[in-house]
Amino acid sequence: MTNQFRLLATHRFRPFFLTQFLGAFNDNLFKNALVVLLTFQAARWTPLDPALLANLAGGIFILPFFLFSASAGQLADKYDKAALTRLVKLLEIGIMGVALTGFLAHSLIILFGALFLLGCHSTLFGPVKYALLPQHLKPDELVGGNALVEAGTFVAILLGTLTGGLLAAAEQGALWIAGGGMTVAVAGYLSSRHIPPAPAPAPGLKINPNPLTETWRNIAFARQNRSVFLAILGISWFWLYGALFLAQFPAYAKTLLGGGEGTVTLLLATFTVGIGVGSLLCEKLSGGHLEIGLVPFGSIGLTLFGLDLAWASPTVIPSVTSMAIGDVLAGPGTLRILVALMMLGVFGGFFIVPLYAMMQSRSAPEQRARIIAANNILNALFMVAGALAAGSLLSAGLSLPILFGIAALMNAAVALYIYRQAPEFLLRFIVWLLIHSVYRLRTRGLEHIPAEGPAILVCNHVSFVDALVITAACPRPIRFVMSHRIFRWPILAFFFRHSRVIPIAPAKEDPAMMKAAFTEASSALAAGELVGIFPEGRITSDGKIGPFQPGITRILKANPVPVVPLALRGLWRSTLSRGDGSASRRLPRCGLLNQIELIGGPALNPSTVSLEILQTRVTELRGK
Repeated sequence: MTNQFRLLATHRFRPFFLTQFLGAFNDNLFKNALVVLLTFQAARWTPLDPALLANLAGGIFILPFFLFSASAGQLADKYDKAALTRLVKLLEIGIMGVALTGFLAHSLIILFGALFLLGCHSTLFGPVKYALLPQHLKPDELVGGNALVEAGTFVAILLGTLTGGLLAAAEQGALWIAGGGMTVAVAGYLSSRHIPPAPAPAPGLKINPNPLTETWRNIAFARQNRSVFLAILGISWFWLYGALFLAQFPAYAKTLLGGGEGTVTLLLATFTVGIGVGSLLCEKLSGGHLEIGLVPFGSIGLTLFGLDLAWASPTVIPSVTSMAIGDVLAGPGTLRILVALMMLGVFGGFFIVPLYAMMQSRSAPEQRARIIAANNILNALFMVAGALAAGSLLSAGLSLPILFGIAALMNAAVALYIYRQAPEFLLRFIVWLLIHSVYRLRTRGLEHIPAEGPAILVCNHVSFVDALVITAACPRPIRFVMSHRIFRWPILAFFFRHSRVIPIAPAKEDPAMMKAAFTEASSALAAGELVGIFPEGRITSDGKIGPFQPGITRILKANPVPVVPLALRGLWRSTLSRGDGSASRRLPRCGLLNQIELIGGPALNPSTVSLEILQTRVTELRGK
C-alpha cells in the first residue's frame, strides 16, 4: 500500500487529488446544507412541502448529467484537461457568488439555480478527472491512483455532508454556507493551477452541439470494446446499489434503530470508511497492477453483506425515537448492522476501483473522455431508476430490510450476467484466489515484459498451474501454447479454454493440431499479443529443466519478436507438480508455507536467439 500514498507527494497527482477532493466536498456541503435549511426552515422560503423540496433538490442537481455529459466528454477530448479544470474551478467560484445572492435575496429560485449550476460543474469535471489520470499516471500506478481518488471522494462526501448540516444549523447559517462554499471553491481553483498540462488527445475534434445524438454516439464508442462497456455497466450498477442503501439511512435510523440525526451520520460514516478502506486495499491485493479478479470478489461481498444487513435489521419498531448514539449502539444487533455496513463499503471498494481502472486503461485515448461521459450518463440513469424502483416498492408496503434483501439478490443476478458475458472477470478471480490461498507469489524482473506490442514469454514447466501463476503476475493477457493433455486437465480446462490457450500436440500424434497451433500463435503475435511457451514440451518429472524443443524457433522465424525469459521457483514438489509421479495423491500445502517466485530477465533480440541461449538464460534465472 505504500506506493499509492507516494503519489500524494508527486506534483503530477497531488494538485489533482486536492482539486477533486475539494470539489466533491463543496458539492455535498452546499447540497446538504440547502436540503437541511429547507427541511427545517421551509416556511421562511416557500409554502411547499419540505419532503418535496428535498427530492426536487436532488433532481435538479443530477439533471445536468443527462443534459451536458456528452458535451463535457467532447470538451475533455478536444482541449487540455488541466486548462479545462481551471476553467471549471473558476465557474465554481462564480456559482458560489450566485448562491450568496440567493441567500441574501431569500430567493429559492436563485438557490435552486445555483444548485443546477453546481450540477453542471460536476458534469463538466467528471470526464476530465477520470480521463486525466491515465495521462499523468504510469500503468502500474493506475489502480493506486483510482483507489486514492475513490477513497478521497467518499471521505469528501462524508465531510461535506456533515459540514453542510452544521453550517445550516448555525446562527446566520445561510451566510456561513455561502462563505464556506466560496472559501472551498477558491482553494480548489488555487490547487488546480498546479496541475501539470494534460494535452488534448483529439484536438481536431469537431464539437457536436446536439446532446441527444452525441449521447448515443458516446455510448456507441463505449460499446466498441465489450470489456469497457461491461465495466461501465458494473460501475453504474454499483452507484445504483450504493445510492439505494444511502437513501434509506434516515428512515432506517429513525424507524428501525430509534435514533436521530447522529445515528444517520454514524451509518453514513461507517459505510464511507468501508469504501475508503476497500479502495485503498485494492493496491495491496492487486499487486500494483490492474486486477479485475477483485471484481467478482467484491460482488460476492456486496451480496453476502447486503443479505446480512437485511437479516440483522430489527423486526420490531422501537417505542422510543431520537435516542442518543450511545443508546442506539447498546441496542441488540446494532454492532452487527454496523459491521455489515462497513463490509458492504469494503467490498464495494474492491468492486469499483478495478472497474474504473479497466475503463480508463482499455478505452481508446482519443475517445476516453467521451466514453467516461457515457459512463456518467448511465450512472445517473441507473441511480434515478433505482430511486424510482425503491420508492415504488416502499410505497407498496415493502419493509426496508426486505428492500435490502431484494437489492442484494439483484446484485448477485447482475454480477452473474456480467461474468457470463465476460468470463475474463471470473477467470482472473480464480487465478487471484489461487495465488492468495494455495500459494504466496513473489515476482522480480517482470518489468522486462513489454507494456504493449507482441512478445514471446518462455518459461520452465514445473506444474499444472504454471500458466495460471504467470497469468496472475502479468498485467497483460497471455496466449499460452500448451500440451493438449494439460489443456484437457479436469477443472483447469475451463480456465484454459476461456483464456484462449492454444493446444498443441506432437507431429507424430496429431500433425493437424500442431500446424493449427503454430498458425494461431503466429496470428496472435501479428495482432500484438503476448504468447507464452513452455519449450520443454512437458512438465518436469525430476525438477530439472529438460531440453528445449525447436517449436519456438519455428514461431520466431515467422514472427521475429522479442523473447522474454522467465523462471518459476518453488513449485517443484508442490501439490500440482509431478514430484512423486502423481499430482492428485497429495493434499495442498498451506499458502503461508508454499512460497513461489516468478523471475523475469531482459528481452532477447529474436535475431540472436537460439535454443541453447534460451535454455541457459532460463536456467540462470531459476538458479538452484
